[in-house]
Order: sequence, then C-alpha cells, then structure tokens
Amino acid sequence: MKTKVFFFFASFLLVSFVANAQRGIRVGYIDMDYILENVPEYQEASSQLDAKVKKWKGEIEKKIGEIEEMKKQLQNERVLLTKELIEERQEEITYEEEQIFEYQQKRFGPGGDLAIQKRQLIEPVQDQVFNAVQEISTNKKYDVVLRKSEAGVLYVADRLDLSDQVLRSITRSAKRKQINNRKEEDSFERDEAKTVEQDKATQDRQKAIDKKKADREALIEQKNADRQAQKDARNKEFEERRQRILAERQKRKDSITAAKAAKAKASGRKSGAETTEERKARQQQLIEARQQRKDSINRARQEKRDAILAERKRKKDSILESRKKKTDSLPRPPKRR
Repeated sequence: MKTKVFFFFASFLLVSFVANAQRGIRVGYIDMDYILENVPEYQEASSQLDAKVKKWKGEIEKKIGEIEEMKKQLQNERVLLTKELIEERQEEITYEEEQIFEYQQKRFGPGGDLAIQKRQLIEPVQDQVFNAVQEISTNKKYDVVLRKSEAGVLYVADRLDLSDQVLRSITRSAKRKQINNRKEEDSFERDEAKTVEQDKATQDRQKAIDKKKADREALIEQKNADRQAQKDARNKEFEERRQRILAERQKRKDSITAAKAAKAKASGRKSGAETTEERKARQQQLIEARQQRKDSINRARQEKRDAILAERKRKKDSILESRKKKTDSLPRPPKRR
C-alpha cells in the first residue's frame, strides 16, 4: 500500500512539474473528519444511532442472561424431570439461542442494521461534500482536490484546505435564514451567483441519489420482510411441535390416572383414599427397596472388582513363577577353583 501511495505521489509531482511549466496548477484538499464534526445533522443522527446501539446491546445481554438462567434451572431440575421434559427444555433453549444469534446478526452482522444505518448516515453527507467539491473546484479553477485522511499526505499548507468552503456550501440554506441586513444578503447573493451554472447538474445528481436511496430502502425492506417471514415460520413450527408433545404427555398422564382409578375401584376403594400412614409406609418400602437394589449393585460391583484383582494377582504370580522356573532351568556357570 505504501509503495502504491509513493508511486501515486511521484506521478502526481511529475504531472504537477510539467503543468507548472505551462501554468500554475491549483491543488486543494478536504478533511472529511473535520467536516463531519461540524455538520449538525450528522452529529444528531450519529448520537441517535449510538443510543440505538446501546439499546440493542442491552437487549442482547438481557436475553443471554435469560438463556443462562434457563440452562442453570434445567441442570438443577434434571434429576426430577422425565426424558421428554428434558428434551423439551433443551429444544426451547436451542431455539432461544438461535433467536438471539439471528438477532445479533440482524443488528451487528455484515449486512445488519448498524452497517446499513452507518452507510445511510454518512452517504448523504458524502454526496453533499462531493457536490460542494465539484462546485468549488469548477468556480475556483482547482485542478486536483484530495482527501487528506485517505491520501496519506505528510504535509499540506493550510491555504490549500477547502474544508471550510465545503462546509459553507453545505450549510448555505441554513445561513440564508440567518441574514439580518442588506450587506449580508449581498454577500450571500454573490456566493450564490458562483454556483448558478452547476444548479441543474446538482439537481439531476440529487434526483439520481434519491432514486438510488429509495431503491436501496426498498431492497432492505424486502429483505427484512423475508427474514421476518422465515422467523415466523420457524416459530410456528416450534409451537406446533411443542403443543404436540404437551398433548401426548397429557394423554399418557390421563391414561395412567384412569388405570389407577380402575385399579382402586376394583380393590374396593376410591382413588386417592390412601391414608397418610399407608402413604408413608409405601414410601418407606420404596426407599428400602431402592436402598436394597443399591446395596446389591454395590456388592456385585465389589465382587467383580475383587475377582478382577484376584485374577490379576493370580496371573502376576503365575508369570513370576514361570520366570523363576525358567531362571532355575538355565545352566549355572562352573565355580572357579
């Protein structure tokens, strides 16, 4: 990049030298950052955009916190839930994560609202600057106008700075409202007379810019509508699946309740007539049965572990015994006399 800039300025200086031999070349530059800082409309819109960005980030952080809370709650309640309920909770969490990812892309992605609104914010000012530069260059006979921040200029004289002239051109309509006397009106009319020849071209360019902006907004609106339609379809599909799971679970629950009621009726008592003592006794029996199963499993595991260790020890002893026999069978060297 530096090499390209070097050759650009080398070529530029060569052309300038040749042109200076025939006539004095007029060069100017503009400071885009300085212009943007002094355009009230841009600053106001930029502040509004910063407020929107802050709001979007707050919404994302809040939603991420809710998702983390859902994960934590699922982890705490996992042992109390059925497999179907766990899968349902996991699907809901996955869906919410997909939604927040899509929202992040919509707001801060490469083609998101932030990038679009930044372009929409700066493009009108850039178009105004372009028009003003065209107008000033034609009227003041400038041959070259550079942009300071992008040209890589190491030094330029202040007398070549056209930024204030561009600002005056952009804010001309506002200055018209501030005219207080005849002298200021005459001065303004003289400035206006300098750009009469460019009015028609400027108007045509503005019409083209407005048409381009309208087309761009229509395209953005269509993309947003398509994205919303896809989102609604996914939401509908998820809700239908969720309702189907709930209906199936309720059906199973009703079937179990009906079976219990029939069993209680057949045994001569109504469902739910179980006394507190009987319920406690049944719970105690369940606890004892569960403990017995647990102890049985632990005993089986311990026996299996002991059997494995015993087998390992037996193999180890067998290997050591085999090595010892092999060593004993080897001929011993004769003793030295």
